Amino acid sequence: MTGTVPRPLKAVLDGSTPAGVLTWPAERPVADALAAARDAGWTGASLELDGARDKAAFLQRCADALRLPSWFGHNWDALADCLTDLSWCPADRGRLLVVTDWQGYAAAAPDDWTIVESVLADAVGYWRDTDTGLAVIMARGRGRQGA
Repeated sequence: MTGTVPRPLKAVLDGSTPAGVLTWPAERPVADALAAARDAGWTGASLELDGARDKAAFLQRCADALRLPSWFGHNWDALADCLTDLSWCPADRGRLLVVTDWQGYAAAAPDDWTIVESVLADAVGYWRDTDTGLAVIMARGRGRQGA
């Protein structure tokens, strides 16, 4: 599987490049990214945002898709806390979050989307120099789940 993965993700998964926020080609199924992560010993999750148009919907999608802990307070600070205290999400090698269909939310709530981008970037930076990094893929286009 990893032979067909775009070079930026492959480099993150094999440890030759620090984890970061990556793009994903619109024509590629996001299942490929999640499978590559699993094959590399990473934990993966998909955050589907189709139809989310406000902060409450976004945060609920995060809680559901990421299986956030019971102490998640459904606000930006709590999301940041959950993403920098990943004791609730153990991983051997790293964690990959694939965000799909995010463009509608970004257009509907641009100020909130700026906060989301900052929270994700800060979380990636927090885990960058650890043995269990956090990488985020922002899938272009509609997130195709299958092959």
